[in-house]
Amino acid sequence: MQSSSTDITALKSRMRDTWMAGDFGQIARYTQKAAEDFVTGLKFKPGTRVLDVACGTGNTAIPAARAGAKVTGVDIASNLLQQARARAAEEKLEAEFHEGDAEKLAFTDGSFDAVVTMFGAMFAPRPQLVAAELVRVCRPGGTIAMANWTPTGFVGEMFKTTAKHVPPPADVPAPVLWGDEAKVRERFGDKVTQIKFTRTPCTFDYPFSPVTVVEFFRRYFGPTQTAFSKLDENGQAALAADMENLWSRHNQYKGPERTVVTAEFLEVVAVRSAN
Repeated sequence: MQSSSTDITALKSRMRDTWMAGDFGQIARYTQKAAEDFVTGLKFKPGTRVLDVACGTGNTAIPAARAGAKVTGVDIASNLLQQARARAAEEKLEAEFHEGDAEKLAFTDGSFDAVVTMFGAMFAPRPQLVAAELVRVCRPGGTIAMANWTPTGFVGEMFKTTAKHVPPPADVPAPVLWGDEAKVRERFGDKVTQIKFTRTPCTFDYPFSPVTVVEFFRRYFGPTQTAFSKLDENGQAALAADMENLWSRHNQYKGPERTVVTAEFLEVVAVRSAN
């Protein structure tokens, strides 16, 4: 845990700046299909009150709204919310998007029938607070659903590669621990029942080479852009080389003009306990 409220405030400010850097909408386009499939599996009925925590540009909120759910999205990054609102408006969907913190949600207890988060709340620095808030705002008997990158999957490897060059804060749990079944059970405890885990593939399919994929992430993915900014010229070259090697090793496409990589995430679907 962080040593003081000042430390956590500064950390969250840096995190907000990181996610607002670049243009995450460009990155999110390549996980839209996975988000649509995730929402389809939840089988929301029209009128279901859904909260999408750390909603980003709306990858999960938009298909939930298409299904007729009454959707509210929250995120710390205001520029991502602007994109989510624009997407909803373009499709004439009813959805609300607000700036908010996964560790301190601005909603009363039991406000939602379902609380979901995909590749989002896992990045908040205090996972026990996140788990408590996801439970608190969900009605008893409601659904809590997460999609989290796993430690052993490709994205977990990508984070490890970056961490070798730019070590993360030592007192903040690794986000990919949310992709470990035992850790998820520990964090939710007896506040959920009927918890189901599914390890699910997500295909990244980029119409350019692994070298260009790294350039793409450097330009648009806030965490990657921030990591490179902390290194000198030699450090940037070393990180780029390691990232290019990682994407090349995992590329399933035999050719220089396309990159296809399968990443694994953990689907967590649970029922909010009555207690």
